[in-house]
Amino acid sequence: MSARKRVAVVGVGTMGSQAAWRLAARGAEVVGYDRFAPGHDRSAAGGETRIFRSAHFEDSRYVPLLKHADALWEELQRETGRELRRLTGCLLMGPTAHHQMSTVLESIAEHGLDHEVLDADLLAKRFPQYRIEDGDVAVLDRRAGFIRPELTVQTAARRAEELGARIHRYTPVREITSAGNGVEIRTDAGVERFDAVVVTVGPWVNDLLPELPWEVEIRRLVSAWYVPATADAWFGDERPAFIRTAPTHCYGLPSPDGVSVKLGLSRALHRPVDDPNRLDRTVDPAELEIFTELIGRHMPDLHPDPVRLSVFMEGYTESSRPLVGPLPGNDNVVLLAGFSGHGFKLSPAFGDIAADLALDGASSQPIDFISTSNRTEA
Repeated sequence: MSARKRVAVVGVGTMGSQAAWRLAARGAEVVGYDRFAPGHDRSAAGGETRIFRSAHFEDSRYVPLLKHADALWEELQRETGRELRRLTGCLLMGPTAHHQMSTVLESIAEHGLDHEVLDADLLAKRFPQYRIEDGDVAVLDRRAGFIRPELTVQTAARRAEELGARIHRYTPVREITSAGNGVEIRTDAGVERFDAVVVTVGPWVNDLLPELPWEVEIRRLVSAWYVPATADAWFGDERPAFIRTAPTHCYGLPSPDGVSVKLGLSRALHRPVDDPNRLDRTVDPAELEIFTELIGRHMPDLHPDPVRLSVFMEGYTESSRPLVGPLPGNDNVVLLAGFSGHGFKLSPAFGDIAADLALDGASSQPIDFISTSNRTEA
């Protein structure tokens, strides 16, 4: 990089805060814009905890990116002195024949990940809080645990500011247009010109980029917190996060305060969102029925009445793979979108990749399988 580049980051949330940090760390002149402020809970980066894991259900090609993210999580914690992540392990459970269990074992074998395989008997003995079904198996991913999402976003944004970035809070971007060899950003306060822009606006991507050639479906997800009857089982020496693949895909995390257990569901059980500016944040009692069934079938130690409910939004692509890379016809606009519910753990890596693309036009990270340059689905 010869001349100092001026780069805008539109949306300073999960991905944008990390992109701002990585760009500022490389000496770019960074200006961020957010319709709210870093750390808000109006899209996906809320709910106290998110899962970090090294093993991957969806595609083993994510594992090198997870390793890169792992190193950057450590770096951000060292630079800021804040505990953003705690490695308590993650228990991946499901029927032996389920394809996701096969994929996770393949990714572990291919990349030599630290793990332990537990059959149904050992799983029942080690983790009695779960009701085990015939044919179940579990993989304990040891390089896993939980991330603090709100704290992470605020910390990354603050670190970017310490390195020279400027962030315009409560400043929605209305339009991004090409301008010679750069781009222009229009807000209600006027127009600013940049060499490049990183777009990380989460559920507002279709509003800001209405001619996006790929579909990003916005869905509304519910997180629910339940109090266990026997706290020792959930908050003792082994207190991993957990994911169950089938018959109903769900995940959970024992809360850091040692009081409750957070549960969440998969994409298929999330309602579509027509307008991200009008998110229905009220949870109807009927929406809790699936949680009640899950608790009765797999986690009977949890009291079936939730003590807390929160609603968030996430963007999903048809393939469930994110959109990472330049917009067609404009290499100066770098898009990060559609992380389909499994992006937070990877966010430092994607922020670093965004910095690569905005400053150098390419990245050495293995992103061919998620790059916008290779995408054909609508």
